[in-house]
Amino acid sequence: MTRLSDATLSAAPPAIARPLYDRARVTPGIVHLGIGAFHRAHQAVVIDDRLNAGETSWGIVGASLRSSDTREALQPQDGLYTLAVRSAAPPQYRVIGSISDVLVAPEDPQALLARLADPAIRIVSLTVTEKGYCHDPATGTLNEDHPDVRHDLSAALPRSAPGYLVEALARRRKAGVKPFTVLCCDNLPSNGATVKRVLARFARLRDPDLGAFLTDELACPSTMVDRIVPATTDENRAEVSTALGLEDAWPVMAEPFWQWVVEDHFPTGRPDLAASGVELVGDVAPYELMKLRLLNGSHSTLAYLGYLSGRETIADAVGRPALRQIVRRLMEEATVTLRPLPGFDLDAYKASLLGRFANPALRHRTWQIAMDGSQKLPPRLVAISRDRLARGLPVGVAALGIAAWMRYVAGPDEAGRPIDLSDPMANRLKALAAGAGGDAKKLAEPLLGIEAIFGADLPADPRFTSEVVRHLDSLMRNGAERTAEAALA
Repeated sequence: MTRLSDATLSAAPPAIARPLYDRARVTPGIVHLGIGAFHRAHQAVVIDDRLNAGETSWGIVGASLRSSDTREALQPQDGLYTLAVRSAAPPQYRVIGSISDVLVAPEDPQALLARLADPAIRIVSLTVTEKGYCHDPATGTLNEDHPDVRHDLSAALPRSAPGYLVEALARRRKAGVKPFTVLCCDNLPSNGATVKRVLARFARLRDPDLGAFLTDELACPSTMVDRIVPATTDENRAEVSTALGLEDAWPVMAEPFWQWVVEDHFPTGRPDLAASGVELVGDVAPYELMKLRLLNGSHSTLAYLGYLSGRETIADAVGRPALRQIVRRLMEEATVTLRPLPGFDLDAYKASLLGRFANPALRHRTWQIAMDGSQKLPPRLVAISRDRLARGLPVGVAALGIAAWMRYVAGPDEAGRPIDLSDPMANRLKALAAGAGGDAKKLAEPLLGIEAIFGADLPADPRFTSEVVRHLDSLMRNGAERTAEAALA
């Protein structure tokens, strides 16, 4: 089959949506670090809209800090790829053209730094996952002992996202070029403020004057991004290629729903995001908190309980009555910890989440959501627990989600199959879990002692620890679904 590219796109069926602009006339205004499926199903689609509207100075240069996989898939396609929107209705296909180039940082660090230092680049956006910021999830500060941080402070060329950003900002300052706006699109609490704190501290360790400059001058607006984007499978590739009549090596799958809320602070300019449905606000925190605790907290809980009980996808897990009721209960218990959102229908949002989780056309694997739990738990389930206890309320079923993570870390699943633990703390977690045997308390205590996840307060609070141990003991003895049923009772 002929490969998708600028030269072959005209052969696709007329019903396939595609770029309406001359891609040769687009100039880059954005560098995106972490050019994975989520960005290509979310922010890159919004920018494609703006290019269609004639804002041709906002093309995207993507960059991978680790692997060349995305570059190898997209380069022969001139950066084109297909977005497949999937639901119970027939899929909708759209070819996206907003990405003009993909760089691979380890292959040529100087090429990425040169692009970041280019005055034409006014925004640097990121989806590098929580672990990509080299920070302490419990405190939101730079982890100065992180091996990548130590490397970047002592080496001529960086390898971490903070290292690349600070080096590029230093080069721009030296050349008299204003700092780009750093637009974090990852699930960090107060993500803009957190990233600015990390970057300013990194810069200060390198050069106190640079650190002071970034503290004063660097814009890092907070954002909330929301779209369910499962990993692309070979079956997805075959489906999309058949629909196009052209081979697409790396299409992306997504649900119909998307949301992007952004604090409107872009000193060097931005595209007209609002014209494409982005919500520009003065304070994104209430939206961010809502998403982290209602969507992400529920997602993680479903992933751990579902995976343990043999449910391959989130749709499979939420289809189990007890697991569905657990996440419904979790959402209700988390609601009291949220900040007011005048005019926003929270009940409708929570109902929509259950429908989105159950989307039969999205095979969002529980294992994919379960990844990197040590980074995800603090802003999701741990934060809910802490806030409920601070209000004098029982910790609630957030403790069950945390216990399910502990049971997942220890493995195996309920059918006796080993669990592939993908987590930046994987070796430490496995070592702590190794000596517990079937004793819930012996498993919980060392895991609760990880201050980067639980802080110093929660492990000392019996209102929290007793509930976690109780649920963990039940998970070990009775399994996920029976434990969920008991928690509901």
